[in-house]
Amino acid sequence: MPSLSGSPGANWWRRLDELAEEPSFRRRVERQFPDLASSSGGLDRRRLLQLMAASMALGGLAGCGRSEPANEAIPYVDNPPGSTPGETRSFASAITRDGYANGVIVTHRMARPINLAGNPDHPASLGGIDPVTQAAILGLYDPDRSSAVLNRGTISTAAAVIAALAERLARLRQRRGEGLRLLTGRVTSPTLAAQMAALQRDLPGLRWHCWDSGFRDPVRAGAALAFGRPVDTVFNLAVADVIVAVESDLLDSAPGHLAYARAFGRRRRDAARGNPPLRLYAIESTPTLTGANADHRLVLAPARVESALRALLARVGSPLAAPAGEEAWVADVAADLVAAKGRALVHVGPEQPPVLHALGHAINEALAAPGQTLSYIEPVEANPQDQLRSLSELAEDMRAGRVDTLAVLGSNPVFTAPADFGFAEAMSRVGMSVHLGTEVDETAAHADWHLPEAHELESWRDARAFDGTVTILQPQLRPLYGGWSPHELLALLAGDVQPSGYAILRSTWQQTATQRGIADFEAFWVAAVRSGVVPDTKAVPVAVSLAGPPPPAPAPLAAGLVALFRPDPWLRDGRYANNGWLQELPRPLTKLTWDNAVLIAPATAAARGLADGAIVELATAGGRVKAPVLILPGQAPDCVTLPLGFGRRTVGRVGLGAGFDAFALRSSTALWENPVALTAESAEYALARTDGHDRMEGRDIVRVGTLAEFRADPGHTAPAEHPSLYPEYRYDGYAWGMAIDLGACIGCGACTAACQAENNIPIVGRDEVRRARELHWIRVDRYYRGPADAPEFVFQPVPCMHCEHAPCEVVCPVEATMHDADGLNVMVYNRCVGTRFCSNNCPYKVRRFNFFDYAEADPRLDLAWNPDLSVRARGVMEKCTYCIQRIRGARIEADREDRAIRDGEVVTACQAACPTEAIVFGDLNDPQSAVRRRKATPLDYALLGELDTRPRTTYQKRLLNPNPALARDQG
Repeated sequence: MPSLSGSPGANWWRRLDELAEEPSFRRRVERQFPDLASSSGGLDRRRLLQLMAASMALGGLAGCGRSEPANEAIPYVDNPPGSTPGETRSFASAITRDGYANGVIVTHRMARPINLAGNPDHPASLGGIDPVTQAAILGLYDPDRSSAVLNRGTISTAAAVIAALAERLARLRQRRGEGLRLLTGRVTSPTLAAQMAALQRDLPGLRWHCWDSGFRDPVRAGAALAFGRPVDTVFNLAVADVIVAVESDLLDSAPGHLAYARAFGRRRRDAARGNPPLRLYAIESTPTLTGANADHRLVLAPARVESALRALLARVGSPLAAPAGEEAWVADVAADLVAAKGRALVHVGPEQPPVLHALGHAINEALAAPGQTLSYIEPVEANPQDQLRSLSELAEDMRAGRVDTLAVLGSNPVFTAPADFGFAEAMSRVGMSVHLGTEVDETAAHADWHLPEAHELESWRDARAFDGTVTILQPQLRPLYGGWSPHELLALLAGDVQPSGYAILRSTWQQTATQRGIADFEAFWVAAVRSGVVPDTKAVPVAVSLAGPPPPAPAPLAAGLVALFRPDPWLRDGRYANNGWLQELPRPLTKLTWDNAVLIAPATAAARGLADGAIVELATAGGRVKAPVLILPGQAPDCVTLPLGFGRRTVGRVGLGAGFDAFALRSSTALWENPVALTAESAEYALARTDGHDRMEGRDIVRVGTLAEFRADPGHTAPAEHPSLYPEYRYDGYAWGMAIDLGACIGCGACTAACQAENNIPIVGRDEVRRARELHWIRVDRYYRGPADAPEFVFQPVPCMHCEHAPCEVVCPVEATMHDADGLNVMVYNRCVGTRFCSNNCPYKVRRFNFFDYAEADPRLDLAWNPDLSVRARGVMEKCTYCIQRIRGARIEADREDRAIRDGEVVTACQAACPTEAIVFGDLNDPQSAVRRRKATPLDYALLGELDTRPRTTYQKRLLNPNPALARDQG
């Protein structure tokens, strides 16, 4: 690895070779621009066509299946009678992530869904959206989705599987369901829960198992350990002044993470206006997005995290004795927590052992957090059980021959179950197995019958959000490939041979309305479906008390290297592996695409002589895998992190061959942490990472200060003036501009995913990313500052700046890039001849070149494109347009009503998606516009302003809120 000793490095840096000023880094900077494409080389044409076909819609291949009546979906807003064809329509619905509903608004063009945005009325999204939810629109059109009933891998018919199930169920009914097992993922659907309850009443011998890769088992067990019963915790960051995050996913993947991110972003912005500030501490072994946004971050070996929590508990008022060797860091944090009693909280990540969660609950009780910064509710999950134990019992019963019929709904245990369960072999001993899923995955390949599942955007369903609020999911189009919803399969098991998801759902909610005394059910139903929120379904807080003191600390593990298993931020446990948008979206911290890697600390890599891309063999008691290494600044030296979700063996064309399977090293006794032996191999692997691409020359690119400095002298950050001899051109109409708050940006990547969905940006594949040819119009740069073992982090979204003095325009020989009447830097695609002079002259490195014609593969792909803007051809440059199609749409509407465009009427895709409201867009000529007000703050600065490009996009300086005592102790 690069030698960092004595290196002056840079103030902010993106890669270790940049910090060490390696010759390889200098060579890469000199070769800044992507390799030229030959007419035949570069990317294998067959692989290219596979990626294009698999990443875009084959919506014309509609299934012959079971669709709902078209007139039952209810728009989010009423369209006037005789509405013009081609105008957008919006429908409220939800996409579930790990079982929990995130409310969305689905935008339709020409009777097909083309875009998802957060539902501002939904408590889980509040208008924001994450990349996984955004990418559901691509999953809807995935041509590799399951499209037929399969019987042992051979295409069959719906009638055949119905007949086979009827015969099997007839025998099971005689035994009152003994031998019938259902395995689902996490279920929060009230209707599905009611169906399960009815089935269990009818068939008392039926057993319901759950397996969702064990993602939240420790959370549930920790609550039971602390309170004697499982409860869910809902946090209120709006009133929290001090937060301690322990290996936390609070801002990026926890249930309710979008709402928490929204509150976090607002607290960061409001602090600059004089409101009480928020201070975030992080304790972690492997970097998390929450930790990267902390004011203080403590890097600890996994074995020392519990000791730190016990020390915190001892200092906030518990009789628990403080462990020996407590650090000054913990003492200062504890003092800050005590000073903010009633306005503080501790959050422990889901992969931590139950005892750590119990310690977290005890600290929150000592801080008087319940009822203030958090509340407890009954579990949102319909069947809150120990998933690991449930799956273990199922596997044991299958091997013992006690399972006659197994139905698997929306779960893939053959791939995700602990390796020592031998789930595939156990499943082969079941009399009849049925799998329902949207893809033919590893479990489907081992099942007797596979049924195609209708997508969430194709079927009627319901689901609860993190706080218990229910959303009714309505279909956005007829199922492309037919298929069943889980409600319909359960109805089939109950004896209904022609189930209707719509009728099932309405029946459940009609009973609920009757119980609640609602007289007009139709009005209730229409309001609930239209708004995307069923009223009065939010869970009521419950009172709990600690069952006793936390258990004593277990014996320390033997010294040695430890493997930490973490779900991939986009693929999760592999369920989204065939989604090209997610595969190519850089991970926030590693900037990896298309692969996972063994994440290792700089010190550990140096001690073992490892460099990025070096192949190592990892061995645990349960298995061995070979994988490439990625050196990750901020990683603890005593552990390596293995992202889950890659290495799928039965998957579509996009996901096949992506990464290594870390599940093979996971055992039932070590789901999240396992001792591992690491052996270096002689081979190397070229990782497709983006943090070495599009480097801006090292000027004052990101600006970070402290809140105390700003409050003491607000003017010290005021932007410098760049006088000109020439008067500026004045735009008398609209002057569109953007402001991006670095203090609110958490680096989640939602802006990049939303831009790709809105602007017809294709995926290019692993090989092209290696050549720096990715096509994202807005990238999120991740910078480090400080020592490689414990650096600071900052994220910076970089779209086109739409410069007033645009360097790209003056070098274009055909005037393909130019200013329009509103001052936008626009592209005239049919003028562009592909010289790439504009890209060479852009100091921000935001222009993208089409090395291949991605639109030529299949005319049926047209269904996937946004019809509001063109699809670019080979040899054409493209870039961010400020979503000009949305500006044009708002202008047409305003002209029709003979008025000006209102502030907030034009919302760019990146702005709409951002969960923290870090991005604001609007008319700079409107003195009351939100963007004008944000740019008027002394925190505003122009990126590379010294070049006098006069960018329309500017940034607001990031302000941290460090603890003065801790900063003093650390020197």
